[in-house]
Amino acid sequence: MSCPYKSGYVTLLIAVFYCDISLFTAQTDYAPYFYDNGPNSNNGNMALLNLSEDTPKGTQIYVLNGTDPEVQPVKYGMTFEPGSKEYFRVHPKSGTVTLIEELDRESYVCYEPQFQTMPSIVDVPENTTSGSSIYKVQAVDRDTGSGGSVTYFLQSSEPSTKFAIDHHSGVLWIKPGETLDYEKSHTYFITVVAKDGGGIYKGKQQVMSSSATLTINVIDTQDTPPVFVGTPYFGYVYEVSSPGSEIFTVFAKDGDMDNPNPIIHSIESGADGVFAINKTSGCITLKVYPAELRREIFNIKVKASEVSPEGKLLDFAVTTVTIRVVDLNNHPPTFFGENGPQNVFELTMYEHPPEGEFLRGLKITVNDSDQGSNAKFHLRLVGPGHMLRVVPQTVLNEAQVTILVEDSAAMDFEKSQFLTFKLLAVEIDTPERFSATADIIIHLLDTNDNAPKFSSDFYITRIPENSPGGSSVMSVTASDPDSGLWGVVKYSIYGSGYNFYVKAEDTEGKYSLAEVFVTIMDLNDHSPAFNENSLEKTMVIGAPVKIEAIDEDAEEPNNVIEYSIMKSDPDDIFNIDADTGEIKLKPYIKSMDIIQNISSNKDCTWSVVVQAKDRGSPSFSTTKVVKIDITETQLKGPLTSFLLKSRENPMQFLGLVSGVIIIMVFVTVFISTVIYVRNVKSNKILPSRRIIQRKRKPWGQDDFHQPFREECCGVKFRNEDLEIPTADNINCNNNVKGCFHRTPPSPPDAPVMPPPLPSHFRHGDREWTVPTVSASVASKTKKRSDRCKDNPVNTALVSELKLRLEQKNMANRY
Repeated sequence: MSCPYKSGYVTLLIAVFYCDISLFTAQTDYAPYFYDNGPNSNNGNMALLNLSEDTPKGTQIYVLNGTDPEVQPVKYGMTFEPGSKEYFRVHPKSGTVTLIEELDRESYVCYEPQFQTMPSIVDVPENTTSGSSIYKVQAVDRDTGSGGSVTYFLQSSEPSTKFAIDHHSGVLWIKPGETLDYEKSHTYFITVVAKDGGGIYKGKQQVMSSSATLTINVIDTQDTPPVFVGTPYFGYVYEVSSPGSEIFTVFAKDGDMDNPNPIIHSIESGADGVFAINKTSGCITLKVYPAELRREIFNIKVKASEVSPEGKLLDFAVTTVTIRVVDLNNHPPTFFGENGPQNVFELTMYEHPPEGEFLRGLKITVNDSDQGSNAKFHLRLVGPGHMLRVVPQTVLNEAQVTILVEDSAAMDFEKSQFLTFKLLAVEIDTPERFSATADIIIHLLDTNDNAPKFSSDFYITRIPENSPGGSSVMSVTASDPDSGLWGVVKYSIYGSGYNFYVKAEDTEGKYSLAEVFVTIMDLNDHSPAFNENSLEKTMVIGAPVKIEAIDEDAEEPNNVIEYSIMKSDPDDIFNIDADTGEIKLKPYIKSMDIIQNISSNKDCTWSVVVQAKDRGSPSFSTTKVVKIDITETQLKGPLTSFLLKSRENPMQFLGLVSGVIIIMVFVTVFISTVIYVRNVKSNKILPSRRIIQRKRKPWGQDDFHQPFREECCGVKFRNEDLEIPTADNINCNNNVKGCFHRTPPSPPDAPVMPPPLPSHFRHGDREWTVPTVSASVASKTKKRSDRCKDNPVNTALVSELKLRLEQKNMANRY
């Protein structure tokens, strides 16, 4: 190559090829190379080319010529250093090099080293000894002085290459201790760099270099013994084999694959004279019948030897072929009975045999005529539930089959009178998985294993209360699933009254009980009966009176009563509540004047015919005449209304009085406590305080005498003998000819005064006591009123006013 121009260094690389990969077919990819036709040739590798500077631009100055070892098409190309001027162009297919720029000899000042024979391909046998020279690289530099001296180096990315080069002579050799092995690597690519001695160029020290690739092909030699492919080897002799049968074929090849030698086979040992091998194909054959073999396993040593072209035995290899004599799986398992092969076995037995007991009536044998693993099989019993179990479960060749009871309760005659099972025998380790099946049919006989059972654990029935003796109460049913006489059931009763047990028993004494509950059904056989004390009533206008009838029947609706007014005189003056029996005046009757306008009866006593009727079927009724004495209230107010409403419930009135007394007691205690606390706080401020006790007035001065006087029907009400009717008889309707009145409860006692100070009291003493409060409700003796025409409302109001005034007077004293 020539040196660059002034504009910069330009390196022209000629040996650059591109190989079409799609056409590559060889196992190993080798680099293409140029033909070296010498320096005076106009075609080849263009290693050295003399060109006149006046060569016209466009002149074809050279033809590159190269080839590929795999006979693949090649392409030509040139590369230049980046930034340098390109003077040549090469045609990619023909390799024709054309000058595309004008040359100037005076611009050249230096030259790069140029390889004379590079790139190149070197064939080296793999048995070449280490340290041997294999090639000499040569490069020239036309510079003079140190710039013209050339040294050589190897450029390799591998940390330990097998080759080295002499830096001065360019001789390439195999490093000491390194060897070539065709079986490990077929080709090596080495890049050789040639450098000149350097010199001053443009005021700088410059070193010129050039590189080329050397391809080293390792040539295979006969140094590897034969190799067996597909080891280990196993062959089999079956019971149907015959002399000449092929047992197994071994395959061996020469380890030197690039130039292999023929292989012959032979048996070294282990054949015992019963096996032979074809020396060319390696096929092992049987020489005798299988019955004549005395062993089940043969380990045969087979030898593979290389043969030279002269017929001489070279390297060899030995391997082991294991031949096993095996049984052919051509017999399925078979079940046998007492008389030979059998696939149906029947047995008759009683139900519920003991668990763990084996079925004695079954005699079953199973057999497989094959040998070894071909005669190994599983036994399995398939049927309803888990009643039975088969042993053994794994058999080799032959076994006696035993059937054991696992679930005795499930073997029930009443559920099924016969049972069918499938006995299976299935081979385990064979690809055919031969099997056999036998049916086991068990006929069950009945036993008395069931007690009679009622259709229900208890029975409930209802009978009318007037049922005569000997009447049928109910029918109970019990069944026994056992057959024959064991299923006959007898009944008996245990107990008495309306709750008893029925016993169902079979002929052997097994029994069960059912409880019977008998309830008596109420009949409507009683008529309602009025309370005689409620047939005479006194009614205050605006308040109802109540009548009451009782039906002695026990159940509804027989004892549910409806009230109605059948007749009254005068007519259409009263209403009655059908459910409660309360009788009221019509809403428009609000005074005695209206009543007197309706009727000429001046004694205010009317008769009402009331019917009490039950809701039974058939229905019964009772009719009574109720006498009602009507009176009019003269005072009005909430207290009067409350008293009128409480006439039928005296406890409500007593509760009100008790509540008032309790409230007064709590108020008194609260006031006393507040006064005590206030005095205690005052004593903390004033150390001495005069206590003045208020003189107590005589009780007589505060007595209340005759706050007012009122007469009703000539009767005078006074404090000492004040009487009011009780809440139970506010309408004077207790069916007593004379009207009785009760006195109101006496007012509560006044709070007790604090005790007087003792004679030795001093002002410094602070002994205070909280006064206690006691109260009681006292009632006066009932007195009979002079006449029944007294106004009870006025009497009650007077008593209430007197009570309030006395309470206010006592409160003012304290």
